[in-house]
Amino acid sequence: MSIEFLCQPDDYGVLAEPVPARLALPEWFRRIPAVDRSVLSATNNGLTVKRCMPFLDAMTLGYILPIGATVRLQITEQGRKIDAGWEFDRTMVSNHGSYQIVGHPLADRPPMKFHNYWTIKTPPGWSCLFMAPLNRAGLPVEIIAGVVDTDTYASLINFPFIATAPDGVHIIEKGTPLVQVIPFRREEAELDLRKERVSFDRLTPVVAVETKDEGRERERILRNTQASEGWYRKFARAKR
Repeated sequence: MSIEFLCQPDDYGVLAEPVPARLALPEWFRRIPAVDRSVLSATNNGLTVKRCMPFLDAMTLGYILPIGATVRLQITEQGRKIDAGWEFDRTMVSNHGSYQIVGHPLADRPPMKFHNYWTIKTPPGWSCLFMAPLNRAGLPVEIIAGVVDTDTYASLINFPFIATAPDGVHIIEKGTPLVQVIPFRREEAELDLRKERVSFDRLTPVVAVETKDEGRERERILRNTQASEGWYRKFARAKR
C-alpha cells in the first residue's frame, strides 16, 4: 500500500519533490513558542497555535506537492489581468476560459492553472483530495480544490487557481508548498446523510438530538479540556 509520485527521467533531481506534509512545516510555525511568556499570567495560559493539535494535524495531513520551478505572476488592473513567466523549459502556467467560472465571487479575475509534472498513483479504491496547503498563508493565489480518482487516472493533474494578491509582481520560488495531497478510501468517504440512527459497515452521518448520556459525555470532555493543558493531546488524540 503506497502512494507514488512519478516523474519523467529527465525531470528527476530537477523538479522540486513531494514530501510528507509533516516534513514541510513553515518557518513561522517552527519559530513560534508553545507558550508566549510575554502574556503568561494568572488569567492567561499563553498557549499559542503550536499547542493546538487540530491545527497541527490538519497542517501535517498527507503530502505537500511543491511548485516544480520558479514562477513569476504579474498582477495588474486590480487582478483582472495576469501575466505569468518562468525560465524553466516546461510550461508552468496556462489559462482557463473565464466563461468556466461565471457566477464565482472571483469571476472578474482570469482563472488559470499551474502545470504539474508528477503523476500521482494510489492503490485500488483510493482517491486524492488536492487543495491549498492547510493553515499556510502566503500564496498570492487561491488554489481551487479537486478530487481525482488516482487509482485509475494515472496521468498528470494540473491545479487551477485564481490570483488574489494585490497588483504587482509576485514570485513563487521553486519548492514553495503549492498543493496539499490527502489520499482517502472512496468507500469510507461515500456517506449518506440520514435523520435516523442506522448501523452500516461505514460511518453514516446522523442528524439528531443528543441523548442525556451523550450530553454528559460532551460536558465531561469539555471540562477535562479546561481543567488541564494538553488533555486532548494526551487522552483524546489518536496516536500518530
